[in-house]
Amino acid sequence: MSTIADLKVKLFADGADLAGMKEMYANPMIKGFTTNPTLMRKAGVQDYKAFAHQVLEAIPDRPISFEVFADDFDEMERQALEIASWGKNVSVKIPVTNTRKLFAGPLIERLSKAGVALNVTAVTSLDQVRSIIERFAPTTPAIISVFAGRIADTGRDPVPLMAEAVNIMRAKPKAELIWASPRELLNIFQADSVGCHIITATNDILKKLSLVGKDLEHYSLETVQMFYKDAQAAGYKIKVTA
Repeated sequence: MSTIADLKVKLFADGADLAGMKEMYANPMIKGFTTNPTLMRKAGVQDYKAFAHQVLEAIPDRPISFEVFADDFDEMERQALEIASWGKNVSVKIPVTNTRKLFAGPLIERLSKAGVALNVTAVTSLDQVRSIIERFAPTTPAIISVFAGRIADTGRDPVPLMAEAVNIMRAKPKAELIWASPRELLNIFQADSVGCHIITATNDILKKLSLVGKDLEHYSLETVQMFYKDAQAAGYKIKVTA
C-alpha cells in the first residue's frame, strides 16, 4: 500500500471546534480547513462572524471554507461577498441548490466571474458536477465538494464517480475536486488513487493517520489485549453451574 509520504491528495480538516482546528493547524500535513453551519451548531458556535474571525486569526495562511446559510439567492450573494472579504485564504461555500431544489448556477457564475473563490457543496451526482463546472470562470480558483461518503451510504461505490468527476473538471484547470464526508481512513487512499485534489475529513479520521502501515499481527495482539483489559476492569465473571 502507499505511505502517507506518497500521497498527492491534499488533506483538509473538517470541523468547527476552534481548539481542534488549532490542533490540526499545528500538523503540517493538514493543508486546509472546511466547516459548515451544521458543524458550527454542533460545536456551540453562537456568533457566526465572530467565530470565523477567530478561526482566521488562528489560521491565517491556509485555505478555509465558510458557508453561506441563506436560502434566497440574492441573500446568498450578499453573504458570499461579505464572507469573501474576511481573508485572502477564504473560499465561500455555496450549496449546489437551495432547499427548493433550484440550481445555484447563475449565482455561481456571477460570483466566480467577480473573482470570488467558491466551494460548491452538497454535490452528489456527475450531472451536478457538469453543470457547476460550466459556470466557473476559467481564471478564478474554485472547488467542487462531492459528498462521496453520502454516496457510499446509499450502497453505491463512489470511486468510479469520483474518478469521472476528476476527468470532467479538467475543463477548468483552476477548479479542484474535494472528496467530502469520508467514512474511514481508507477513503484518503481511494481519493488519492483517482486523482482527487483534496479530501476533507473530521479530526477523528485524521488522527488515524498514525495507523497507516501498522503491522497487522501487532494490531491483532493489541486488540486481544484491549478486550482482556476491559473485561478485567469491568470485573466480569461467569459462574460455572454444575
